[in-house]
Amino acid sequence: MNEHVITVLAGDGIGLEVMPVAIQVLDAAVRDRDVRLEWREQPWGSDYHRQHGRMMPADAISTMASTDAIFLGAVGHPEVSDVETLWGMLIPIRREFDQYVNLRPVRSFTGVRSSLAGSPEIDVVIVRENVEGEYSAVGGRSYQGTPFEAAFQQSIFTRHGVERIAAYAVEVAQGRSGRLISATKSNGIIHTMPFWDEVVAEVVEREGGVELESVLIDALAARAVRSPQSLDVVVASNLFGDILSDLVAGAVGSIGIAPSANLNPEGRHPSMFEPVHGSAPDIAGRGIANPIGQIWAGAMMLRHLGSGDVAAKLEQAFTAVIERGEVTPDLGGTLSTAEVGAAVIRELELRRM
Repeated sequence: MNEHVITVLAGDGIGLEVMPVAIQVLDAAVRDRDVRLEWREQPWGSDYHRQHGRMMPADAISTMASTDAIFLGAVGHPEVSDVETLWGMLIPIRREFDQYVNLRPVRSFTGVRSSLAGSPEIDVVIVRENVEGEYSAVGGRSYQGTPFEAAFQQSIFTRHGVERIAAYAVEVAQGRSGRLISATKSNGIIHTMPFWDEVVAEVVEREGGVELESVLIDALAARAVRSPQSLDVVVASNLFGDILSDLVAGAVGSIGIAPSANLNPEGRHPSMFEPVHGSAPDIAGRGIANPIGQIWAGAMMLRHLGSGDVAAKLEQAFTAVIERGEVTPDLGGTLSTAEVGAAVIRELELRRM
């Protein structure tokens, strides 16, 4: 029996609604399999912040370090600054556990209307650098309260960081079409982006088996809208990958579908799995949030933990449910969050028979 201990951070808003549904689905997926999931739920997030003045306790990292993975719902609340939610929870987890790969698969589903003309077929994997780049903590403000007030933010790109994210992206591309696009802006950002281009090209040449195309991020964003089917695997810096992945996810019909994985590929630390959508306070409490992003993130977690066969069955099950139109209102359906989860479980049971 393969036993895995999972830290559960449902977090805020619709995270509290999609998380229990996803856990039910994952438990159903591993039933009668050689896998057992032990869920350790933690009440950290914005509610915790309002009570304690911080997003999670001082010993949170050491508490999570003893588990095999982290399953996150969403964080964010209108009464808590986004700076607090991001830098008080998500970024510390990603950086303390060296989750340097943010992996975001995006694909279209039959029956789900794309926001793009012609509803093109989309199947893209974005490999985003997750712990350095533009989202550094180096910077500051000066001359506050005067007409000369200034703010500065230092982007940090290291050879070590760029090499390892490029190597991971090459491996992903080798397992797919063999085509890799690198997002850049070396015509305008004259130090970090040429460095990014040089190191990515060196890694591709060293690893081999991949055709590299370097594309300016503005042109790449336009291409993602105009011709998303021309994209396969994209490697990008922290900021570029963040924006591009949300753009492509929204193009397939709903950002509520898309999952992501924050990976420490070597397994020295736990990895974290989460849907791309936020806490969505505008619909929180109504029971209509799309649970597919959370469920798909759970499938990515199962694959990372070594249960790729179970993950594949789960992905097949929720794909069948989506393509039958058993979906929440964001996809044009009428089902509740819980009803979509129940439909996925029924599909899993049918496939088990």
